[in-house]
Amino acid sequence: MNIDTFLIYSVIAFLYVLSPGPAVMLAIVNGIRTDMKTVAISCFANILGLAVLSTASILGLGVLILTSATLFLIVKIIGAFYLMYLGLKFLRNRGILNIDAMEKNVKQKSKKAYFFESFFVAVTNPKPIIFFTAIFPQFLNLHEAIAPQFFIMTGEFLCFSFFGLCTYAFLSKKSKALLSNEKRMYWFNKFTGGLFIFLGLSLLRIKNHA
Repeated sequence: MNIDTFLIYSVIAFLYVLSPGPAVMLAIVNGIRTDMKTVAISCFANILGLAVLSTASILGLGVLILTSATLFLIVKIIGAFYLMYLGLKFLRNRGILNIDAMEKNVKQKSKKAYFFESFFVAVTNPKPIIFFTAIFPQFLNLHEAIAPQFFIMTGEFLCFSFFGLCTYAFLSKKSKALLSNEKRMYWFNKFTGGLFIFLGLSLLRIKNHA
């Protein structure tokens, strides 16, 4: 892979990571309701899920999912309904809607729960499957060893994802002051819940064009 191709891939990967989606929204919410250590664990779980999808795509599973209408539909439906489930949890939150209460109540949720929540969101999202299967291979030089290119490109993508999600979470944490009263948290929960449901419905609209 020449440097020009690598730079083009880097720009596309960076923009993809920064684009709004389920992982970004989850990072923002986690940044508000928990500490950065837990956020880092959650972000690591996300890139672990992306690593699974990337490896699966290079081994052919991604192609199988894209070419099998049934498998694609199963993955899409599971991911969509999980996002809508998260959205409904926010919409039904009628407790004391302030930051202190959220941080106090969230201690009951283990870091392991955050890990698996983020991992599940990552591996059931069809968008990364499409990226790794339809876009990723276009930057591989088939006249050179595939494995080194795969590790370099995947490693860069995962680094972008991890630091991008952590940045979103950190910025949302710094915005806590804007969401420190009941009225603002009420609308935050409504907006967040609606956005998660919208993202879930958006996944259902993704079509298999293979």
